[in-house]
Amino acid sequence: MSFRVVLAGCGAMSKGWLKALRDTPALHGQVEIVGLVDLNPAAAEGLQAEFALSSAITGTDLGAVLDATKSDIVFDVVIPGGRHSVVKTALAHGCHVLSEKPMAASLDEARDLVAAAKSAGRIHAIVQNRRYNDGIRRIRATLDSGMLGTLNAIHCDFFVGAHFGGFREDMDHVLLVDMAIHTLDAARYLAGRHPTAVYCLEGNPRSSWYRHGSVANAIFEFGPELIFTYRGSWSAEGANTSWDSDWRLVGSKGTLLWDGEGGFELNLVAGSEGFFRPLEPAAVAQPHDQQQTLGHASVLIEFLDALRTGRAPETVSSDNFKSLAMVFAAIESAGRRERVAISL
Repeated sequence: MSFRVVLAGCGAMSKGWLKALRDTPALHGQVEIVGLVDLNPAAAEGLQAEFALSSAITGTDLGAVLDATKSDIVFDVVIPGGRHSVVKTALAHGCHVLSEKPMAASLDEARDLVAAAKSAGRIHAIVQNRRYNDGIRRIRATLDSGMLGTLNAIHCDFFVGAHFGGFREDMDHVLLVDMAIHTLDAARYLAGRHPTAVYCLEGNPRSSWYRHGSVANAIFEFGPELIFTYRGSWSAEGANTSWDSDWRLVGSKGTLLWDGEGGFELNLVAGSEGFFRPLEPAAVAQPHDQQQTLGHASVLIEFLDALRTGRAPETVSSDNFKSLAMVFAAIESAGRRERVAISL
């Protein structure tokens, strides 16, 4: 069965979606791109030519293109400010929706989209592609194995000097809203529980090329026994971390380090004597399912499988709302300069 898909938002991000469909054998034949929508007609026409989508209709009005194509799915790749309107239009036309992150520009809009998807009887899910990489899945498998014992702390550092140009450099809270959501979502996935409170400081150095909020430092509470700390900057040049951050997970039986790329170090306590207990290196577990380590492609595979089986995908909006709530609670805390409870 092949799904008919309209892609809304034909900017640079959309190419990653189309490349994942083109380059992943497991996705071949699963979807047909029947429409391309963008406020800039030239962007839709350029994407149509670049990816040889000559049979796809192009247009500037999503509703009109959906009427013309009778689509099953909308791939929502518009800028965050346009997401609410696009998703509501797609759901009103009976389409399932897979959206770029963040799922909404506010928690009120996010709640409305969750409710709209439920009312329409359609699935709305979010592309949290960075939880679908080999490193995150290997860490989760290691935690599931019990090797680390009780998870006591997660620490993440993200320092990248990224010169995007375009809409990001004019966003409010750009790091927290546009990038930290990846790390916060992955931390919530690894913690296996929901956050309860946060204290955050946000800033923007004079040397920053962003208008607002390129730096953030946050402490999240996952109940009384698990703390997650995040230190991040999108305007730190000279020693970039991975795009997936630099991780330290501390358990009752040892510590796991991951550099966000291919570097792992796992040391477990191997004795009960001495000022510093003896340690023994161990191998990080392999992912439970290699199909879940393909990044963006894995999100697409998971989403389409969910449509066929009738189950909720892992990043369904009703669950991803909890990651977005972490972002907006951090923003609220930074504004109030105090600890904020996270209501889910």
